[in-house]
Amino acid sequence: MLSIRDCLDYCDLTDEEVLLIAEHEDIPDAAAAQLCCGLVQTPEGVLALTHYMRELIERANACGDVRKAKLAASVCERFMKDHPLPH
Repeated sequence: MLSIRDCLDYCDLTDEEVLLIAEHEDIPDAAAAQLCCGLVQTPEGVLALTHYMRELIERANACGDVRKAKLAASVCERFMKDHPLPH
């Protein structure tokens, strides 16, 4: 049986990326890991995950939570480098 860590390693996702998606979708971490592993397999899914992360950055900025916005921006930037979209 595969663990969540095995799945994330296979999909090349970090815990921080999954936690952001869990927060965005308001779902448990394990469900977010499954969602992310599925979405990251297609360009459309990568675009959706990037969009979710950017929305969290915008929400944090709107609430004045600079620390959270910086953290989310850092995670999003790393995600975009690891999962570039084709032109």
